[in-house]
Amino acid sequence: MHEDIAKVLIAEEVIEKRLDVIARKVHADFADEDSLQVVALLKGAFVFMADLLRRVPLRLEVECLNVASYHGGTESSGQVDFLDRKLPDVNGRCVLLIDDILDTGRTLAAVTAKLREMGAREVKTCVLLTKDKKRAQEVEADYSGFEIGDEFVVGYGLDFDGKYRNLPYVGVLDPSIISS
Repeated sequence: MHEDIAKVLIAEEVIEKRLDVIARKVHADFADEDSLQVVALLKGAFVFMADLLRRVPLRLEVECLNVASYHGGTESSGQVDFLDRKLPDVNGRCVLLIDDILDTGRTLAAVTAKLREMGAREVKTCVLLTKDKKRAQEVEADYSGFEIGDEFVVGYGLDFDGKYRNLPYVGVLDPSIISS
C-alpha cells in the first residue's frame, strides 16, 4: 500500500471480479448491435475503460472526451467544461458512456445530455464508483461497479492533483495530504 493511502477501500482482485460481471451485462445489452460507440471521460476513466473493454467481446469504437468539473480540488466546481474542440460523431449510434465516479451527477448528466443532443440513439452510462449521497443532478448509472460512502478516493484512474491514478486499487487518501 502506498504511504499516502489511509486505507484500501476496494482491492485489485475485487475490482477484477466486478469487471467480469459488468462486461457480461454490457455484452448482453448490446449483443445485437453491429458496433458500439464507447465514449470515456478523461482522465479518470482510462484505467477502468481499458480493463473493462478488454472483457467485452463486441465490435467497439472508442473515443475519449476531456471534461473537467473538479479543477484540481476535492469537490466539484459545479460547472462541467468540455475541453475538446471536436466531439465524437454519435448520430444514430448506441453509446456506452464510461466515467470513473458518480458523485454530484453533474458530469454524467451534462455529457449524457450532450450526446443525446448530438443525435445518439441510446446512451447507457457506466461508472466504476457510485457515491452514496444526494446528488446535485438526478442521475443514476446503468452499470456501476461499487457503491461507496462520501469519501475522497484515489487510485485505479482517480486522482488528487494529478497523482495516484496508477494505483491498482481504490483507496482513501490520508486527510493530511489533502489539507497540505
